[in-house]
Amino acid sequence: MTNFLHEGDLPADIFFGAAVAVDTETMGLRLGRDPLCVVQLSAGDGDAHVVRLGRPGYDCPNLKRLLADPAVLKIFHFGRFDIAMVRLHLGVACAPVYCTKIASKLARTYTDRHGLKDLTRELLGVDLSKAQQSSDWGAANLTQDQVNYAASDVLHLHALKAKLDDMLAREGRAELAKACFDFLPWRAGLDLAGWEDIDVFAHS
Repeated sequence: MTNFLHEGDLPADIFFGAAVAVDTETMGLRLGRDPLCVVQLSAGDGDAHVVRLGRPGYDCPNLKRLLADPAVLKIFHFGRFDIAMVRLHLGVACAPVYCTKIASKLARTYTDRHGLKDLTRELLGVDLSKAQQSSDWGAANLTQDQVNYAASDVLHLHALKAKLDDMLAREGRAELAKACFDFLPWRAGLDLAGWEDIDVFAHS
């Protein structure tokens, strides 16, 4: 496993192929209050690129170009939050997208455990450490433990997608999952517009 830490942006010539795993680290989970600090990416090749963003300007044209590229599938886990953060702070609408958490909820109906740690343990036999989940991602210098943690959140998303795709197809829910993924950027838009705690499809 190789962790590449880039300050401010990705190299202009970097290539991730047809699908890139994406995750973010922030100062908290409140949209509009907590800033975006780190974006990590992987091509599914065992390498992870961790980008510590320059705030408040967020001058990262290469990263923005990649996240906005309609030819590149962006794979998230709980993409709803990451997509909203990217749109709010980088001004980028991520599409197309895939969310392993949504896929898990549609495919793995035998459990209510859909966290990334649970998924990787069951489907891949990998036990992720979450020790650095709540740490200071806005620090001027990230520790190696933080970089390793950030990398671990994207290194397995391609493999999880492959497993979950098989399960979705087996259960006849691939088309339903695709519709949910297509709607996900709009769900993030509702969150940003103030409906984050409201189910607009609910009866009441």
